[in-house]
Amino acid sequence: MTKRLLKISKYKPSILQGKFEFQSGPVSLSLEHPRERFLLRLLGACLLALVCCYLYFVTASVLNVMASREALAQVDAIHGSIGQLESRYLALSQSTSPDEAAGLGLAPVSGTQYVYRPGNVGAATIAGNAN
Repeated sequence: MTKRLLKISKYKPSILQGKFEFQSGPVSLSLEHPRERFLLRLLGACLLALVCCYLYFVTASVLNVMASREALAQVDAIHGSIGQLESRYLALSQSTSPDEAAGLGLAPVSGTQYVYRPGNVGAATIAGNAN
């Protein structure tokens, strides 16, 4: 085996073969650049800031979805209570007669005028696909 090593060491590399010279020239990979630590800390801080921003936006979107669902649940509860109040109002209004109304100080409406507004100024819709 030593004969083979001696035989290999006698060969010179070809002109077409490349080689790396790490020690010669102004840049060396074995030495640390003066700004390398600063840039590494800067990149670490940027990465940490990006992770914090990502967590903030994910948390904000989850909380927004939860608040939206809670608001829709409250809207449904309010609609249910409005329905109950309307049915109670209708039941109570059916029990009141015109004779009792005069005793309460109510008078018949006369000379009614209605106002018409074109468009849907007071129309509000709730998104149905946000379930």
